[in-house]
Amino acid sequence: MVNPETANGTAATRTESVMAAIHRRLASRTLTAGEKLPSIRKFARDMHVSPSTIVEAYDRLAAEGLIRSRPGSGFYVAGALPPVALADVGPELDRAIDPFWVSRQSLDTGPTMLRPGCGWLPSDWMPNAAIRRAIRALAKADDAVLTDYGATRGSLALRRLLVRQFAAEGIEVGADQILLTSSGTRAIDLVCRFLLNPDDTVLVDDPCYFNFRALLRAHRARIVSVPYTPTGPDIACFNEALATHRPRLYITNAALHNPTGATLSPQTAHRILTAAAAHDLTIIEDEIFADFEPEPSPRLASLDGLSRVIRIGSFSKTLSASIRCGYIATRPDWIEGLVDLQVATDFSGPSPVAAELVVGTLTDGSYRKHVAGLRTRLARRRREVAGQLEGLGIRPWTLPRGGFYLWCRLPDGRDAAEVAKAALREQVVLAPGNVFSVSQSATDLMRFNVAQTNVQALRILGQVLR
Repeated sequence: MVNPETANGTAATRTESVMAAIHRRLASRTLTAGEKLPSIRKFARDMHVSPSTIVEAYDRLAAEGLIRSRPGSGFYVAGALPPVALADVGPELDRAIDPFWVSRQSLDTGPTMLRPGCGWLPSDWMPNAAIRRAIRALAKADDAVLTDYGATRGSLALRRLLVRQFAAEGIEVGADQILLTSSGTRAIDLVCRFLLNPDDTVLVDDPCYFNFRALLRAHRARIVSVPYTPTGPDIACFNEALATHRPRLYITNAALHNPTGATLSPQTAHRILTAAAAHDLTIIEDEIFADFEPEPSPRLASLDGLSRVIRIGSFSKTLSASIRCGYIATRPDWIEGLVDLQVATDFSGPSPVAAELVVGTLTDGSYRKHVAGLRTRLARRRREVAGQLEGLGIRPWTLPRGGFYLWCRLPDGRDAAEVAKAALREQVVLAPGNVFSVSQSATDLMRFNVAQTNVQALRILGQVLR
């Protein structure tokens, strides 16, 4: 089933639909203070409703103070527009399943908080010795590295390193086709700024990484979702979504899907690309978990050659979330526009300090051993935590090939949002399923970070479930 995310989650009346259309135009600033609204008759034709419906909608918007009537002239946007809160964009959700909720709880709580729901590894799992060596080496760098803006595309040394990594996958790309950014999230943000207009449709998986949804709400995009299976998106629903909604973008994780941990199959990958070509769909493939795979799975960017697939990634999961640096790899004719956007919004690429630290850590000879060790340690931890969760009646939806997530179903149809709220009172941050689901169909599912799920967190979870 294809699931569009509507303004209030239910079918709206005709009047409410008209009001929602005006609200979207105000939110996206396509209607600004003092601007005249369409005439009643014209807007009725455009919206395929009666003039009386438009009159009622305009009257109700005037009562809200958003527009005002000028007798004999028409309706106009009233005064200065208030700031737009992202929480007000899209459906109104329980705060425990809001896409911002897990991030804010995980980031803002103190050191005593347990975080099985967060999206990063514990600090003692990271290559801290290598980072410290890179910091010491950076202290001897030229003054310009420590004090100047970076180049607009970012560090050439790091871009060349990425070129070599892509070549190993069969992707022929030059350093001039790679743009470094301040993070992986910033990379997606720049692509959305470049390709999307307000009310454009974007396709996501259901479930998907919750910050995809949050970011798309910030861009005033219309979100449509397709169910995700253990081998990738449901292809029948994917094709239906393309035919019905004509999305501009599809955003996904191909390697170790977040939150499910599933792996894209070769057959599904080929079918996605065939459908994308038929419907002129651009794909953003987030590669942030790729290094956790024991063996590489099919990559859309590799199969496509960066024709209609944009690869983005960062180093926050395997290296450091504190050293902020991401990247975009795409077709040459799009890079220039993305560079201009980054200059307009950030002035330069990521901090040269961050880029130098990434290069220093990746090239000091210990990174491959570190990543290999992470894979082994996480494989053991996934088995342990899966068994411990089974003891609580919590069962994995699938067993991932790598990474640190388990997407699990709670026992007896328990509401994951209610469990998360109860656990938070006991200083445990969990990630309830509907945080990740556009259709809100993951009520009894929950994502667990196996590296952050310790005995104490499991004990408290067991108490909450009783």
